[in-house]
Amino acid sequence: MSTVNMSIELANLLESEKVNHQLSVSQLVEKILERQEGVLTSTGAIQVETGKYTGRSPHDKFIVSDSLTSHTVEWGDVNQPFSSERFDALYKKVLEHLKEQNELFVFNGYAGADDKYQLPIQVVNEYAWHNLFAHQLFIRPEDTKLKSDAESFSIVSAPTFKAVPDIDGTNSETFIIISFERRVVLIGGTEYAGEMKKSIFSVMNFLLPQNNILPMHCSANVGKEGDVALFFGLSGTGKTTLSADATRRLIGDDEHGWSSTGVFNIEGGCYAKCIQLSKEKEPQIFNAIRFGTVLENVVINSNTRIADYNDNSLTENTRAAYPIQAIDNTILPSVAGHPTAIVFLTADAFGVLPPISKLTKEQAMYHFLSGYTSKLAGTERGITAPQATFSTCFGEPFLPLPPTAYAKMLGKKIDEHNVNVYLVNTGWTGGEYGVGERMKLVYTRAMVQAALEGELISVDTVQDPIFGLEIPAHVPGVPDEVLQPVKAWKNANLYEEKAHQLAQKFTKNFERFANVAPEISQMGGPIISK
Repeated sequence: MSTVNMSIELANLLESEKVNHQLSVSQLVEKILERQEGVLTSTGAIQVETGKYTGRSPHDKFIVSDSLTSHTVEWGDVNQPFSSERFDALYKKVLEHLKEQNELFVFNGYAGADDKYQLPIQVVNEYAWHNLFAHQLFIRPEDTKLKSDAESFSIVSAPTFKAVPDIDGTNSETFIIISFERRVVLIGGTEYAGEMKKSIFSVMNFLLPQNNILPMHCSANVGKEGDVALFFGLSGTGKTTLSADATRRLIGDDEHGWSSTGVFNIEGGCYAKCIQLSKEKEPQIFNAIRFGTVLENVVINSNTRIADYNDNSLTENTRAAYPIQAIDNTILPSVAGHPTAIVFLTADAFGVLPPISKLTKEQAMYHFLSGYTSKLAGTERGITAPQATFSTCFGEPFLPLPPTAYAKMLGKKIDEHNVNVYLVNTGWTGGEYGVGERMKLVYTRAMVQAALEGELISVDTVQDPIFGLEIPAHVPGVPDEVLQPVKAWKNANLYEEKAHQLAQKFTKNFERFANVAPEISQMGGPIISK
């Protein structure tokens, strides 16, 4: 089936009277309740359950190997190749499946808040609640038409269609397949809505660098003087907490592009974790959960319809999807200037990384490529001690290109715009997890504030003898002895032993880049790792 024929076949399907185009939030909520896909909560949000799959299925994600991708994508465990022939056959099956449904739902919108770099997207859903999710997460157009149908990327989602691996070439009944030649994301066998969000992020991670735009898995905010800050960090490092600042306006909480004119949000909404959510700890997210919000796998009381955010009986990965306008103190459109500060967040359970340190360009590229944080004892079965975990560029599952391509772009932009980069450890101090204590949030906030306000640019520093990081000698509001990890430990020898252990893990992890980025490896990593 040619690309033209495939487009025509999808277009013909969408001309059917059973297809609901560009429904409003109220109309979608009515459809969801009518079709019994979800229930209304006490705040007016829609609660849904995703069944068997309560998170992404990374082993079921593929990219079609074609003329655009065969020599550009970094193939491997993350980017698994799928043949064009098998994609076309499976795509045809999915369209036949969708033809048999009583109703379909279509949302037209965009990815990318900067209209110069927007990607028109069309989302075709079997479920009304999936279409509401798309409406809230992507950028909503002012009219109902896309800029250009020829430029658009389509998501075709059929959760009740199950693949047959032996016939269809998938790894299971579930599949998430991106075809850049066909400009289609094909999703089936999973009801987890996050696959749509992250598939488009993967698409943007492939397309944006072609326009010299760095795609980034980070949050971003802007100060009163127009100073922009980026926050990178894996789950549990405090990215959402630290980027939500009453004195600064939110650009976005998860996905951004950095162009020749500045930073822009890729999305039009937020997909916030809800486990243990409270109004006291995260009031902005708590208050955003109102009419039109999609609550995924959050347990609610069957009588009062009040959400129990502490109940993880369905999953730890409970989520809320809402438009960014639901958050107070945002900047709209979600576009701002070049960053003046970048913060890499890590929750080091070994308790040996400094609470804040200044990075050279090479160190910034090194820690960007490393993407380090810790898994804690007790969080997963079999983990009895802190485990170092690395996700390159703080978002490895969504990177079609070689990671060094993104790191080199970052290094170039740091040079061009004279950006200050900091590594902030929100993890443990005075000992490893179980012995030391978590870094006090009030100290972390003070350090981040000092970094963003430029107070650490010319401050005296002390070099960490193992990691080579420059530690500020003084930060307003933070005791000096807190800044150097070795001084917080009772046993300096034990500190050194643990620090060497972590340094070795960094070095071992970076071996994959040693040949392609030798300068970064030599100038950015630990000084001593043995």
